[in-house]
Amino acid sequence: MSTLTEAPPPLAPQAPASKPPRRRGRFTPYWLLLPGILWLVVFFALPMIYQASTSVQTGSLEQGYKVTWHFATYWDALSAYWPQFVRSVLYAGTATILCLLLGYPLAYLIAFRAGRWKNLIMILVIAPFFTSFLIRTLAWKTILADGGPVVGALNTLHVLDVTNWLGMTAGDRVLATPLAVVCGLTYNFLPFMILPLYTSLERIDGRLHEAAGDLYARPWTTFRKVTFPLSMPGVVSGTLLTFIPAAGDYVNADLLGSTDTRMVGNVIQTQFLRVLDYPTAAALSFILMAAILLMVTLYIRRSGTEDLV
Repeated sequence: MSTLTEAPPPLAPQAPASKPPRRRGRFTPYWLLLPGILWLVVFFALPMIYQASTSVQTGSLEQGYKVTWHFATYWDALSAYWPQFVRSVLYAGTATILCLLLGYPLAYLIAFRAGRWKNLIMILVIAPFFTSFLIRTLAWKTILADGGPVVGALNTLHVLDVTNWLGMTAGDRVLATPLAVVCGLTYNFLPFMILPLYTSLERIDGRLHEAAGDLYARPWTTFRKVTFPLSMPGVVSGTLLTFIPAAGDYVNADLLGSTDTRMVGNVIQTQFLRVLDYPTAAALSFILMAAILLMVTLYIRRSGTEDLV
């Protein structure tokens, strides 16, 4: 016997799938980014391209400059002014270390011990920004003047004997010496070290310090094992914000130093504004930028942290 099965009823035709509603605001983030991108292109990318083309030009101001792809300008500039490059790295590195040694205790005090005085101390830290960079630097000419109280105190404490032996000063004079330039760099860029350090230290959970104390860790052990490793993003950010502008600075070396303390920034300024050798000045600028970029990359990889404040 065979059984007959009824055919299933035909399926009702389905309506065509409607397209998902178009999101109106999906381009909004790009429109918000557009002003910043245009700003970077106009005031950063285009000047960089122009300076790159200037560095490979030949000619004179009277006859005009032409792009001849003269890359020998880079080697000529480096071979002629390598002492200024080395001096800039040494001065900037010394100022950065001093800023770290001075700024870390102050940032630690503000973050953990200042209490109700925290806001006042923070205002005092950023107070130098209320005046011009030039005025702050000129003030150090009065502070370090020959025969002034600071130089007299350094002589009494025989500090100048040590700095003379290190080659930082000459005799009883502090102005127009490497020490004066380093002091100016340290003072002017110290806030750039304190602020990232304070931000990083303030993020540390205080319960971690209590836990370290419960495990019978001494204060120095707590600092070495807990506080300092957790504040490394602030240390890296502060050192970068201090070293990078200090390496290219020319105001402190110009006002507080002498011809023997000229940094590469002074050479670039002279080539641009006085000698009017634009290709050499542009080549020096790119060499400085490449050197700083290389050092910063190696430093960040060596520090072992990518979480910058």
